[in-house]
Order: sequence, then C-alpha cells, then structure tokens
Amino acid sequence: MPDMTRDLSCLVLSCTLKPSPAESSSDLLGSQVLAAFGELGVTGSVERVVDHDVRFGVSTDEGDGDAWPTLRQRVLDADILVLVTPIWMGQPASVAKMVLERLDAELSETDDDGRLLTFGKVAAVGVVGNEDGAHHVSAELFQALDDVGFTIPAQAVTYWVGEAMQTVDYKDVSPTPEKTAGATQVLTRHAAHLAGLLKASPYPAGD
Repeated sequence: MPDMTRDLSCLVLSCTLKPSPAESSSDLLGSQVLAAFGELGVTGSVERVVDHDVRFGVSTDEGDGDAWPTLRQRVLDADILVLVTPIWMGQPASVAKMVLERLDAELSETDDDGRLLTFGKVAAVGVVGNEDGAHHVSAELFQALDDVGFTIPAQAVTYWVGEAMQTVDYKDVSPTPEKTAGATQVLTRHAAHLAGLLKASPYPAGD
C-alpha cells in the first residue's frame, strides 16, 4: 500500500459552523482521518471552510473577494477530497451544502479530452452529531459528489453519532470509539487504494 500511495495527496474540508479557534468535532474527526492517511504515506491538510470567505453561488468564482477559487484549486490539486460535516436537524450542515453548490460548477469544467477535472479524484465523507442521521447525511453527500465527477470507494464514510437529544459531542468522547476508529481506517485504505489506481490508469476520454 505505501508504494502505491506515497505520491498521493488529500484535502479534508471541515464543514463545521464554528470558526477557528473554537473546538470542533468535525475538525477532530477530519484530523483523525488525515492522520490515518498519513500512515499510508498520503500527505494533506484540514481546512475549516468557515475560516475562508466563501460566497454562496454555483460558479467557480463569485468575485468580490470570494475565497472559493483558492480552495477550489486545492481541491483540484488533491487526489482525495474528504468532506466532514456535523448533523443539524437531520441534515448536512449548511456549510457542506454550500461546498456542494460551489462544486456544481465543475460540471462545466473539462480538460482537453472533454473529461471533468474531477474525474480520477476520489471522495469520502465524515459525519458527527448527537442525533441520528449519519446514513442520510452521507447518502446526500455521496450522491452530490458522484454527480460532479468524484469516484466513491467502498465504505467511504466514518461517523459518530451520540445519543439523541443529549449534549455529548464527538470531541467530548475519549478514547475514540473503536467502531469509528475502525471505519476511519477502512475509509483511508480504500480511498488511497482507489486514488492510486485512478492516478495510474485514468478514466478514458469520450469519443
């Protein structure tokens, strides 16, 4: 595995609603995912989207100081994208939905062979919350990421949900729950493996 993944890179976009330096369960899970990738030789970073002035819209650049073009370039430079979101009212956070709306513009961006720039890139998901809904949230994100050209590995989600209507968050739980840690390991192994395969053998161009 390390030989196949040593030249791969990953960008984790944390879609917490909390700007830095506030503690964030999404950031914590994202950092754990990144550390697991690091064990496989995949380099990368975690970016908290709300720390950047990303504008609402569905274009690659909304102008007037929009910070999305810089983040977008980092998405395109990475082999693997991981979206980590909290659950609010049973839904992905509004920040995650904004990221998906901005990624919608990729449907109009192609290379010289007519392929989307996201083709050959792998996407995975992390979810945290103290209410049910991890499967629903990951399903929404997976479909949208697939729509805009990312490839989804097998079992490409890691998540933790606490008891409903309580106040315990993922960042309050120690040690990391075994099931979540295991899911993180599976996610990173599968995502790195698939990204390595796609980098070595890209999708074919259309006619």
